[in-house]
Amino acid sequence: MKPAPLITVLDDTPEIRSILSDALEQAGFRVRSFGRAAEFEHACKTISPDACIIDLGLPDSDGLALVHRFASQSDVPILIISGRSRTSDKIVGLELGADDYIIKPFEVEEVIARLRVILRRTHAETSKIEAKSVRFCGWTADLDLLQLTKDTGEHKSLTFAENEILKMFLAAPNRLIKREQILDYLGSNADDAYDRSIDVKVSRLRTKLGDDAQNARIIKTVYGAGYIFIAEVHDA
Repeated sequence: MKPAPLITVLDDTPEIRSILSDALEQAGFRVRSFGRAAEFEHACKTISPDACIIDLGLPDSDGLALVHRFASQSDVPILIISGRSRTSDKIVGLELGADDYIIKPFEVEEVIARLRVILRRTHAETSKIEAKSVRFCGWTADLDLLQLTKDTGEHKSLTFAENEILKMFLAAPNRLIKREQILDYLGSNADDAYDRSIDVKVSRLRTKLGDDAQNARIIKTVYGAGYIFIAEVHDA
């Protein structure tokens, strides 16, 4: 039997760690909790969580820097739970690699519901493309390894969100993909912070591909509507 999903909880407040751990275990998850970033990062060298809950107010590390570092090194989804309630904080958290953001105080039922959405999205076969590798415009995308390889041998790693957006583009070349469709595809909420984070993720994907927004060869912006993947797509 496949083990229950493992969730790591990083929060310096013992009461919050206890509340989240108890609720997650009652919901059928396995849980490892940590009070310091150093403990969390050390443990993640030997365990493979299915999702991480991270607080931004940590005593031994900048929470946003930790999120960015962890997201750049792993495709494990991240749910931020923080007392920072400004829209700008949410935008930065999402831009740096988090998959979702919940503001304290929170309801544990919402945390569990959002975790389940993240896990379904992560493990589901959401792409219509059957080939593991796809070629376009001098690039080969390995959608399983979250990696781009240029014909010259140059490699670029993709974040989970960038890989999912690329999957969506590759599944529907030369068709308008609305920003609302991308939000829905990623399971994000339709508010300004998430909406703006889509633009940032597409911009970063475009940068990795060496594509110029003003003279697009791969991803064309349709202002006020969305994007069109205009490169020819072939199975590798």
